[in-house]
Amino acid sequence: MSDEVLLVDERFAIVATRRRSADPPRVLKRGDTFGVFDHHGDLDGAEQQGLYHHGTRFLSKLVLLLARSKPLLLSSTISHDNVAFVADLTNLDICRDGHIELAHGAIHVLRTRVLGDGLCVDRLRIWNHSARLVEIPLSLAFDADFADVFEVRGMNRHMRGIRQSDTPGDEYVMSYVGLDKVERRTRITWSRQPDTIAPGQATFLIRLKPREPVAIEMTLTCEDDGAVPLVPSGYDAAVDDARRVVAVRTARSCKVRTSHESLNRWLRRASSDLEMMLTDTKDGLYPYAGIPWFSTPFGRDGLITAMELLWVQPDIARGVLTFLASTQATSYSDAQDAEPGKIIHEMRSGEMAALGEVPFGRYYGSIDSTPLFVMLAHEYLRRTGDRAFIATLWPHVVAAIRWMEQDGDVDQDGFLEYQRKSPEGLVQQGWRDSHDSVYHAQGTLAEPPIALCEVQAYAYAAWRGAAAMATMMRDRATARKWSAKADHLRRRFDECFWCPDIGTYAMALDGRKEPCRVRSSSPGHCLLTGIVSSRARARLVADVLMDDASFCGWGVRTIASTEVRYNPMSYHNGSVWPHDNALAAAGLAKGGFTSAAMRIFDAMLDLSEDVDLHRLPELICGFHRRADERPTLYPVACAPQSWAAGAVYLLIKASLGMEIDAERNQVSFRHAALPERVDRMFLNNLTVGSAQVDLMLERHANDVSVSVVRRTGKLDIVALE
Repeated sequence: MSDEVLLVDERFAIVATRRRSADPPRVLKRGDTFGVFDHHGDLDGAEQQGLYHHGTRFLSKLVLLLARSKPLLLSSTISHDNVAFVADLTNLDICRDGHIELAHGAIHVLRTRVLGDGLCVDRLRIWNHSARLVEIPLSLAFDADFADVFEVRGMNRHMRGIRQSDTPGDEYVMSYVGLDKVERRTRITWSRQPDTIAPGQATFLIRLKPREPVAIEMTLTCEDDGAVPLVPSGYDAAVDDARRVVAVRTARSCKVRTSHESLNRWLRRASSDLEMMLTDTKDGLYPYAGIPWFSTPFGRDGLITAMELLWVQPDIARGVLTFLASTQATSYSDAQDAEPGKIIHEMRSGEMAALGEVPFGRYYGSIDSTPLFVMLAHEYLRRTGDRAFIATLWPHVVAAIRWMEQDGDVDQDGFLEYQRKSPEGLVQQGWRDSHDSVYHAQGTLAEPPIALCEVQAYAYAAWRGAAAMATMMRDRATARKWSAKADHLRRRFDECFWCPDIGTYAMALDGRKEPCRVRSSSPGHCLLTGIVSSRARARLVADVLMDDASFCGWGVRTIASTEVRYNPMSYHNGSVWPHDNALAAAGLAKGGFTSAAMRIFDAMLDLSEDVDLHRLPELICGFHRRADERPTLYPVACAPQSWAAGAVYLLIKASLGMEIDAERNQVSFRHAALPERVDRMFLNNLTVGSAQVDLMLERHANDVSVSVVRRTGKLDIVALE
């Protein structure tokens, strides 16, 4: 490690080089449009701010001025349902000839914002709380740089398209013709015409009688490739439309509430974040990965999010499986890391993806998406009993399994390995995909092809699940073959990955089949799928996950603090990821280590209390928790991030030991537990097939009781010891 030369070649990394606000941004999303604003609701030049649509920033500047000054912020928030941004603003002291002409706090501006797919509607309502008539200028300064999201992330381009001249008038239009020959336009209209319009600025002279509000609405539309979004008839209509969509989507989902208000706030925010991240595609609902950098379909993220939510809202899993089946690779492409049967890693729209300046237009460089696809298909079948859907999905499951047998197993040793096919592709292709995230104990990077620990666990679950689905399809010979594959993988995994010297499984095997003897969080995923066959080894894995080197107080680090490359401020080498912790907790609970799982649950609950809006971010820094101090945030983490939002639901399922078997019409709870701060938990509208049930779980001194509050249809509730 000491002789290693630092080679900075992370072409697709997210950089943090420009000004960044100390406050978490305010975020809205609807469909393929999202906005990242400051607490005023402005876009004032901080690096990630903007209004984005289809991977392009259609608005890069939006600043509200009152009497030519930025107003004073009183408060701002996002509504509980993530539909609207709300800010209360007021004027600064307005002076003339050295005297205060209008004292601060005389003018109140209520600024609200809602997004639609391809549009943004702002409403300004202004009140005069002084005793006299006031005339005051209100200005909006704006601009659009039409930067691709990868440019905003920090990538430099040798050439760009042409920014056209603005066309002011009744509508103000900013436009750009990209190198991909697509014209992108930002169109601005107002409910009343500005008194003056200058390049990039509209000014209104507001006449305010005491306590009589004046309202101005501004609508921005994002237009590309000739597509013009449907514009609602004003702000109220846009809000009503957004809330109507939310109500329809969540009607069949299970609602969770508890006796502990902090957990309820976390659940409400997580539910709203997940609803916001869901996007209607031609193949159904898909949870986009995260804002701002990953607001697009990611295979791995969508699959894990769907697994987290499967017991609450199985329709999401159906949408994810359908979408990924429709985009499954059918041919070879080195530039895309594509092979027949492989499930997509990510899909991007935008100018740079269209031109091939980044390989992510449709990119397959993920080793785990394919086994996770098969794993989710089986879990969805067990959760819903939807045999007809699995029958339609079956050719895609078979294609995925064929990839696992052939191209996914580079050297035919039974393990799934990866090695990028193009120098433009991702070096690391597991969920920890930083270029330096897989290495040996002394710190040297592992040489490909690389077999990751957790990926073998997913593959084991995929073989088991595929065998069960083959039985459903009455192909018993194939079922026996795939079941034997699972058994063989389990034996080989224990032989090759177990490292007695570190008391856990190796992070990975390198291209020479040498184990990377690094303590990581990945073995927690292995506990979840059942690939760990030895109870004694499972206990050692649990001990490593929960010792002080791994568990920092806010959760389990990706790698232990004793490892050479540990850095609590890194993206993957010592940080804490909520989804990773939820998977580890689920594995611990499945292995019978309930108290360890509850420590993780408690840590995540504490984290939710100390972050903005109770929104768990993509990750936090892995510093050891210090008394009376808040967690250290990672500077470029996405928030919201779908699999971070879904973590609370997997943590609840893990703590309750819940399993749903639709074929047997049964919901079971094994060794159910609740956090010490939670006395009762209510699961309302839990739907299994045509049956529904409301349950109350209550913590007692030594156990948790399960009571049926309401039940319709045939459904057995079983509490197991």
